[in-house]
Amino acid sequence: MNLKHKAAVVTGASRGVGKATALVLARAGCSVLINYSHSRKEAEGTAEEVRALGAQAICFAGDVSEDGICRRMMDAAAQAFGRLDILVNNAATTRFIPHGNLEEVLEEDWERILAVNLKGPFQCARAARKYLDASGDGVVINVASVAGITGSGSSIPYCASKAALINMTLSLARVMAPRVRVNSVAPGFIAGHWTQQGLGRDYEAVKERTEARAALGKVCQPEDVAAAILSLITGSKLITGQTIVCDGGVLVGPIAP
Repeated sequence: MNLKHKAAVVTGASRGVGKATALVLARAGCSVLINYSHSRKEAEGTAEEVRALGAQAICFAGDVSEDGICRRMMDAAAQAFGRLDILVNNAATTRFIPHGNLEEVLEEDWERILAVNLKGPFQCARAARKYLDASGDGVVINVASVAGITGSGSSIPYCASKAALINMTLSLARVMAPRVRVNSVAPGFIAGHWTQQGLGRDYEAVKERTEARAALGKVCQPEDVAAAILSLITGSKLITGQTIVCDGGVLVGPIAP
């Protein structure tokens, strides 16, 4: 897909993977709606960077766990840009809870994590569907996680939410075909603010251990994940219902002796 004059919604785009995705789309000539929940200043900064690349940008505040917000957001994108071709479901949340501490997992953890990480992408895809259909070349990318494959991550509810998102990608790929393709990207450890905040003083040690287990000896930067997202948008038009792992080869394992 040639992205010039196309339009996208990227959820959770104030920083990290969402910001990197907004910028890589903008470099290709795509207008971008930058969704954020709390980080208004960072979102406005992302919008300015998008505009500096010559692309249109608007910011939209809202929590994707609320269906009405998802619907208004897609309408806002279509009204601002005259079309909507791409939806990147990147917004996510978690609480870092050691997996063995089952009693520490609260009911509100399940409710919040599933509402944002699973219900949110569904609601956004549903709200965007009529616009993506009209595009004739619509694409949905769900940002999942290797946690949804390995069952190892920040918390059990987070892992479960990402596993369900991978499964939902298959369902949506069927029902939104043939005019819309739906795929997901499953990043591994992503260096940056979100992981630093969650791991605290353990961040560097965990990062080093992860690099040691990776065939490529590296963990993801947000730009690496954005590049994987872009490849699914602009690459083959016959790829749908797939999950691409972007983890530096952690699932593959270290280089063979």
